[in-house]
Amino acid sequence: MHSSRSLHRKSKTKPNGKKPPVEEKKPYLEPDYTKVRVVDFDLKELVVLPPEIDLNEWLASNTTTFFNLINLQYSTVSEFCTGDTCPVMSACNTTYYWYDEKGKKTKCTAPQYVDFVMSSVQKLVTDEDNFPTKYGKEFPNAFDSLVKKICRYLFHVLAHIYWAHFKETVAMDLHGHLNTLYTHFIVFIREFNLMDPKEIAIMDDLTEVLCTPLPPAPQNHVTER
Repeated sequence: MHSSRSLHRKSKTKPNGKKPPVEEKKPYLEPDYTKVRVVDFDLKELVVLPPEIDLNEWLASNTTTFFNLINLQYSTVSEFCTGDTCPVMSACNTTYYWYDEKGKKTKCTAPQYVDFVMSSVQKLVTDEDNFPTKYGKEFPNAFDSLVKKICRYLFHVLAHIYWAHFKETVAMDLHGHLNTLYTHFIVFIREFNLMDPKEIAIMDDLTEVLCTPLPPAPQNHVTER
């Protein structure tokens, strides 16, 4: 997980002599933060396939929307995500490596990884052969595997924001947006089985908290403004 310089040390206390590890404590799980959302209705209603819409159309439109929203959310913390602060693309105890089109594994910093993700997804969703927008143009045969691939990448970016940049997100008061986006995304993935549960397991503790409906607000909340 850390650079090779720190591998010879048994203790994980201070990789590279910088900050103490964030291994155990997950600030994003604190109730004060998890209860902050920007919508209070059931997000499942937003993702269910409407009866008159083609499944591929629905997957394409939602995937493109999530790409734009996650790109935007990452852009709010991108100045804090550098080769120094994030020498690898990590979330919890997992390091993600980039695989190029030939399947070659590349070790890269988190900002490089996110850049690879965003530019390759941008290329896919704007390619008429993959994401057709013109009437009468068919979706490719392997469209669902394309959507799964995109969702996997986007999940890595969300997980990294929580793991490495939650403090900055809270400082900008954007954690409600992040929580809502994450919940909406997970509900979408589950509805259409777009990711293997094992792949999203690293964030299961957060998923469980966020996907549990919030208790109803007290009735007199109008007077509290």
